[in-house]
Amino acid sequence: MWIDCHCHTKHSYDNWLEPLDLVRRARAIGLDGVVITEHHSFEASAPVEAVGRDEGLLVLRGVEISTDRGHLLAYGLEDDSWNTWGRDTWLPLEDVIARITDLGGLCAPAHPYREFGVCSLLDGLLELQGIAAVETHNGGNADSDNELAIVATRHMALPGLGGSDCHKVAAVGRCATEFLQPVTDMASLIAAVRAGACRGGYFKGYSAATANRRD
Repeated sequence: MWIDCHCHTKHSYDNWLEPLDLVRRARAIGLDGVVITEHHSFEASAPVEAVGRDEGLLVLRGVEISTDRGHLLAYGLEDDSWNTWGRDTWLPLEDVIARITDLGGLCAPAHPYREFGVCSLLDGLLELQGIAAVETHNGGNADSDNELAIVATRHMALPGLGGSDCHKVAAVGRCATEFLQPVTDMASLIAAVRAGACRGGYFKGYSAATANRRD
């Protein structure tokens, strides 16, 4: 099954993507589910989960965290109590990883080799401890940036994740994660990642040409 593990909606600060448009687009191109990873807040994505139930699509929730060494995807949280720093940028990377892990979640560096954007680079990926996976396929990346992440992840013997990093309808599903065992909730997603039963990829059902262009 294929799940887009890195999605944003209007509940992040940087776009106006309606949750209903995202969910319907995901269904239309054949995705089995999406993970909403709004910036800085797990709780912000709660409304999207309800849309998924209404539309018959699996919608799970994580968060994308801005650290002092790059963006980090976190999965397996229940609320925003993970953020003990009282701010939403430049959080200490190693401390964030430790905090998420202590709460029973897992972390994966997002777009680690992207060459532009504030707080987008992740230095020292090969030496980073405590992560469970790496986002090898990011829909906002150049293919060459993704290839660097793929090579690094192989060296680290970690599973790869794929996500569109969508901020508009046309981007939904460009990259996604193929899960090799069933995922029905966040617990089973985490179990699959920890078992190495997943891999990032370019989703074959993706077609920007047929996307809703209202965005």
